[in-house]
Amino acid sequence: MGHYAYINSLNKVIEVITGRDDGDNEKSWEQWEVFYTERKGLTCKRTCKRTSRGEHKDGGDPFRKNYAGVGYTYDSNLDAFIPPKLYKSWILDESIADWVAPIDYPDDGKDYYWNEEDQKWELMKD
Repeated sequence: MGHYAYINSLNKVIEVITGRDDGDNEKSWEQWEVFYTERKGLTCKRTCKRTSRGEHKDGGDPFRKNYAGVGYTYDSNLDAFIPPKLYKSWILDESIADWVAPIDYPDDGKDYYWNEEDQKWELMKD
């Protein structure tokens, strides 16, 4: 089955539905949805459940960088769905269409959380 995101005039995803795969008939499902939703002021874009942070989980071609979710933003320049920003200090990494901390996550096998006030990774306590 195909998955489709409805996008409002602010480029925010307001709904994600399951529909037909392209090729189920002679018409593109996304194109049909575009025709239908334009009358409501919405845009329709296909999304892929197996795509996250610019990678396809099965090794295929990543599609629009991320699977769309309600509250995500569609960026037409990147042709990507971008999740909501978690922290004010985080920066958009356009290669994965996701927000990243300004400091890399420690690579010591321990668990950390982001401290926005101090803008650093803090060790999780047991």
